[in-house]
Amino acid sequence: MEIIDSHCHLDVEDFDTDREAVLAACREQGVNSIVVPGISAATWARLLQVCRRHEGLYPALGLHPYYIRDHRQAHLEQLEQRLADEPDLVAVGEIGLDFYIDNPHRERQIELFEAQLAIAQAAAMPVIVHVRKAHNEVLKALKDGKFTQGGIMHAYNGSLQQAQEYMDLGFKLGFGGMITYERSRKLRGLVEALPLEAMVLETDAPDMSGDICHGRRNSPQYLPHYLEVFASLREEDVERVAQVTRANVKAVLSLSE
Repeated sequence: MEIIDSHCHLDVEDFDTDREAVLAACREQGVNSIVVPGISAATWARLLQVCRRHEGLYPALGLHPYYIRDHRQAHLEQLEQRLADEPDLVAVGEIGLDFYIDNPHRERQIELFEAQLAIAQAAAMPVIVHVRKAHNEVLKALKDGKFTQGGIMHAYNGSLQQAQEYMDLGFKLGFGGMITYERSRKLRGLVEALPLEAMVLETDAPDMSGDICHGRRNSPQYLPHYLEVFASLREEDVERVAQVTRANVKAVLSLSE
């Protein structure tokens, strides 16, 4: 049984001391492919280096809305150049809108998001999207920008109606460790209600730890546990869920593995 972690920040310093061991544990459990999204121009070179060193890591580059104060116009130009120069990139991401943070600079976030959507559209690349308290604005940007490349809505937490709108635009919806908590009734309801063909699995490691590592670093090696909970919520066979969610990631990001 093979599983793809569609969103894991394996390049960050949290994994510097044991990255090899984590990847070995992943391989033993069938987690052979991991998508590694970028968050800022300053970290792109490191991310690409990590992905080149290890088989089964798929890089994406983007400017994360959480770090809006750090991003500059020159970084958008660098993103365009990276997309032209790096054949191994599978998406533009992690990009999006985050209106949950303090002083979110909404207009600047929207401008940055729209600019990255335009870059991705021109490069015929899918996107990996982060959204908090901004689903209506993200949907508006996708529709107004006539974005047609699809992608993944990371850590999906919107409504069923919004999910359908994303699906209509060619997006898959990501779920991870948060579904392991009984208090996550909304997320669990989405997992039960949405079509399996619309969903992908993720960890967002080292963040968004599930019950298996509560209060500690999240890791892609815990993805099989999240898969088991996911399948249990849907009352479906674990191997079938693994197969379909894996195919979903491969299709939306055009992975060749």
